[in-house]
Amino acid sequence: MSNPQTEIHLAGRRVLVTGGARGLGEAFVRALIAAGARVAFGDLLHERGQALAAELGAAAHYVPMDMSDRTAITSGVAAAAAFLGGIDGLVNNAAITNSGGRDMADLDPDVWDQVMAVNVRGVWQATVAARPWLAASGSGRVVHLASDTAMWGAPRLLAYVASKGAVLAMTRSMAREMGGDAITVNAIAPGLTLVEATAYVPQARHQQYQEGRAIGRAQVPADITAAMLFLLTIGSGFVTGQVLPVNGGFAMN
Repeated sequence: MSNPQTEIHLAGRRVLVTGGARGLGEAFVRALIAAGARVAFGDLLHERGQALAAELGAAAHYVPMDMSDRTAITSGVAAAAAFLGGIDGLVNNAAITNSGGRDMADLDPDVWDQVMAVNVRGVWQATVAARPWLAASGSGRVVHLASDTAMWGAPRLLAYVASKGAVLAMTRSMAREMGGDAITVNAIAPGLTLVEATAYVPQARHQQYQEGRAIGRAQVPADITAAMLFLLTIGSGFVTGQVLPVNGGFAMN
């Protein structure tokens, strides 16, 4: 049986992935390269980023990028565009949680601000920074990584859930604002995925997800990559402002 990821071709497309040094971001980088794209990826994890770029060779380039720092975002996007010779697609994957397991009454306001700075402001500023190159592409694509927690209201995760709800709202607003430049903006809302970043999640929550899915198994990065690849293709150019839940049917539109 063929791998569905290999059936989506992105030959010649130039894509920037934020938070691409590990976990879901790394899976995106690898899938993009397998589909023929050239990729730049940003992250704060310098050693992992450099090692991944060295492993992947000429098709990938690592750029240091702090998603809480506007200057770092702007310079990182510019460095990615310089390497790629432009930007056709932006995958806003970078995010932090930091509030997991806390009742909303116990949530530190500084933690709230940190989550919002990365997950909301960072997405906005990365998109703004990439916009000139996306417009010049003539077929620019932006894919935000949201979360189905914003669809069903996961408890004891308020800052993260609120930030991903904001991403869903920004997706629609940005789609209308940038559509005149033939730039599409869509969001993927994954369910709880088995990656390093979710290692803190209690087993009971993993079990809740698995039992509540129409497809009753654990979710892995490969479940999400094909959706991401499709939304970056030239052929997806009339799909914009949409939220695609990829969660095995746990939360449905």
